[in-house]
Amino acid sequence: MTTSMSRRTLLVTGGAAAAVLATTGLPGPAAAVAPVRPGGADVVLAWNRELLAIVRTAGLQPATVHPTRSFALLHAAIHDAVVATTGTGRPYLFTVDVPGRAAPEAAAAQAAHDVLAALYPTRADALASLLAGQLAGVRPPAARDAGVRAGRLVARLLLGLRAGDGSAATPPLLPPGTAPGQYRPAPPAFAPAAFTHWAAVTPFVLDRADRFRPGPYPALSGARYADALHEVAAAGRDTSATRTADETVQARFWAAPIWNYWNEIAQSVVGGSHSGLLVAARVFARLNLSFADAVIAFYDAKYHYRIWRPVTAIRLAGEDGNPATGAVPDWSSLATTPADPAYPGAHSVISQAGALVLRQEYGPRWPLEVGSDALPGVVRRFPTFQGAADEAGLSRIVAGVHTRLDHEAGRQLGHDVAAFVLRS
Repeated sequence: MTTSMSRRTLLVTGGAAAAVLATTGLPGPAAAVAPVRPGGADVVLAWNRELLAIVRTAGLQPATVHPTRSFALLHAAIHDAVVATTGTGRPYLFTVDVPGRAAPEAAAAQAAHDVLAALYPTRADALASLLAGQLAGVRPPAARDAGVRAGRLVARLLLGLRAGDGSAATPPLLPPGTAPGQYRPAPPAFAPAAFTHWAAVTPFVLDRADRFRPGPYPALSGARYADALHEVAAAGRDTSATRTADETVQARFWAAPIWNYWNEIAQSVVGGSHSGLLVAARVFARLNLSFADAVIAFYDAKYHYRIWRPVTAIRLAGEDGNPATGAVPDWSSLATTPADPAYPGAHSVISQAGALVLRQEYGPRWPLEVGSDALPGVVRRFPTFQGAADEAGLSRIVAGVHTRLDHEAGRQLGHDVAAFVLRS
């Protein structure tokens, strides 16, 4: 597998691997956690749930490190640990030859633990308890121990490789735009632009951040722009008379971090399909490597074009040079506008990537029941992955924070990044 990262693939074989692996050991006594089933997806699902809990807990995720990096690190480590210990499939980042018989469940659990313990040291006790509970039932002990050592090696190599990937950089300040169409901080908080450094982060699979950069934004003087602005001005206003009650629910339902929804969707699909360990590891790795690189790619595009958000565009429409648009100085969106440029739309990018990855493994039709952190207790149902992706992307128009131009460019970018990952 050739990727921007795997060109630095390390091969550890025979006695060299044994010498490295022999320096590690098992964790302490098991906690009250169910042991993993041999060959089952339990270990992958449990660690994905753990990371979802972490990123949903205020203060645990560093403000300038995008959460998709953590998901990609976690699942790349699990996947490559499973591949190393089963001899099935191709690793994303490292080829590690593990001598003798090693339990892949133990390797996956240990790799997951070590990645998250390094990323979230304040969660050390909880992570150790989860690991110990999972390892308690892995037999025979020799295979468990070999799996533990393999997982530790994979995690250490992966964390070392990503240590200098640019994610720890200080985000530079972005000067507010002054010309028509240029991004500037949006009301009500007028917060400075976020993740201004993220386009420079080294991708996991893409060879460069701008490989699939969307084409230039349509001219502000043209009909496409005017039509898109009219649509969001009517449907996305906080006091809109044209937005339906269900569209209002959609806007609020999809308001939480979009990668969390798709990891939850994957949880449901992988668990409901009774996928085995190897399939679960592959699906979550493809999903989250796609998300991580898609985020790098959409920040590249956002900060390359620096397009203003609808609230700015509508309030300043008198300055855009388009006779078909008119300023509405008191216009406000239904949802709070994110602190970054509009083009392309992040929800559309991530959702299209997620739909493509899951469709590749499970086919186009899969009945989904999706919940929401932003609207607890509400469940939305879809017959296909694409149906969920389309609603998530379009919800940002009726929320008032994106135009259809952002959605369409985002959908294409998400498709292109995920297709690249799936081919790799």
